[in-house]
Amino acid sequence: MALILDAVGVTLGGRSVLADVSARLEPGRITAILGPNGAGKSSLVKAVAALLPHDGAITLDGGPVASLAAEARARRIGYLPQDATVHWNMRAAEVVALGRLPYRGARYGESDADRAAIAAAMAATATQGFADRPVGTLSGGERARVLLARVLAGEPDWLLADEPLASLDPAHQIDLLDRLRGVAATGAGVVVVLHDLVQAARAADDVLLLHRGRVAGFGPAGEVLTAERLAATFGVRVAMVEEAGRRLPVPIGRIGLVSEG
Repeated sequence: MALILDAVGVTLGGRSVLADVSARLEPGRITAILGPNGAGKSSLVKAVAALLPHDGAITLDGGPVASLAAEARARRIGYLPQDATVHWNMRAAEVVALGRLPYRGARYGESDADRAAIAAAMAATATQGFADRPVGTLSGGERARVLLARVLAGEPDWLLADEPLASLDPAHQIDLLDRLRGVAATGAGVVVVLHDLVQAARAADDVLLLHRGRVAGFGPAGEVLTAERLAATFGVRVAMVEEAGRRLPVPIGRIGLVSEG
């Protein structure tokens, strides 16, 4: 179930935002996509989710992701967008239940399989305690967990999360990343766009580093997140801090402006 990117390119408004991006993403692992603003991170995730046209190939189990029927693709790949919102003040459990729509077709009501998947998703995200509360009454961290549960209810083989830590405080950031680690532990592949180098080094198995729309590094997090590579990509000096067997790059100063693209 590897997700393979082969020379992927994306053009928006006549401008190339990604070019020649190749990587093999493995299930059961968290792959963090990192890069400066404008490096093409969100565009890449949207291309993988078949939400943007692209050059090159994006394949799952040897077949193009874009060739899958919409419902089949939604069952295989769950997408948590950067600006995920709930437009109606529904109960949290009802929001999570929306993740089962790709399995229902024209059927009305929840099956036993739907109820089991919803319960499992809410257990994995610890959202059972506010299942009956309207989402408008939830904190930012609680709402983020509900939206993650909605994706998990679809039981996807791959979870794509675009900047899920945005607007969360440090404690909730750590909590959400721990829950993504739990998803990967079930055998699903997780791809997450992040900005925080420390959180990426702490949570990710692999890192795909983008700069000016191209791959600046790909591989195990400890091999990609080096002081030299981060200086060249982000224009920052980092101090490497040891924690629980991992080396975490902590930004401590700017080297100079890095051209975005």
